[in-house]
Amino acid sequence: MSRIGKKPIEIPDDVNVTFLSEKVIVKGKYGILEQEIEKSLKVELIEKKMYVTRFDDSDRSKMFHGLFRALLQNMVVGVTKKFSKTLIAEGVGYKFQSDKKKLTANLGFTHPIEFEIPSDIEIKIETPVKIQISGINKERVGFFAAQIRSRKPPEPYKGKGITYEGEIIRRKAGKTGKGGKGGK
Repeated sequence: MSRIGKKPIEIPDDVNVTFLSEKVIVKGKYGILEQEIEKSLKVELIEKKMYVTRFDDSDRSKMFHGLFRALLQNMVVGVTKKFSKTLIAEGVGYKFQSDKKKLTANLGFTHPIEFEIPSDIEIKIETPVKIQISGINKERVGFFAAQIRSRKPPEPYKGKGITYEGEIIRRKAGKTGKGGKGGK
C-alpha cells in the first residue's frame, strides 16, 4: 500500500470540501479548486479528515493512490496558505517589470521578453531583479515560474541567468590563459 496514499488529509475549519460524482471541490479563503478523481479510487470525508482508498490492488490504482492524495493535500494547502516561488535575475542589466496583465523581463537579449500573467497567479516585484510568483494552484505556480526561468537558465561559468531563490548553481572553472603543452 502507498505510504503517502494512506495518510489522512487534515481539513482546517475554514475549508469546505464537497464531492460531486467523480470530482472533489475544495473551497477556502483564497479560492476554489477542483479535481477529478480516478475511477479506481474512493475519497471520503470522516470527522474533518479526508481519506483516499483504493477499490482494488491493480497496478493502475496503486499508481494513482499516492498521486491523488498528494494532489488533494496541495489543494487544501493552496486555498488556505497559497504557494509561492521566488525568481532572481543575475546579470548586468537583467530586471523584471510588471503591469497587471503582463510581466516584462530584460535578460540580456536585444529585446525585452513579455509573459502574459494568468488570471489565477499574482506577481509581486520585491526588487527589480527579484519577483515572487504566488497562487493557490501549486502546479500552475511552478509551471509559470519554470516558463520564465527557461528563457535564461543560469549558466555555470559566471552564474548569469534566472535562478530560484535558494537554488545552488555549481560553478565551473573557465579556461586558463597560458600554460599549454608545446611551445619552446
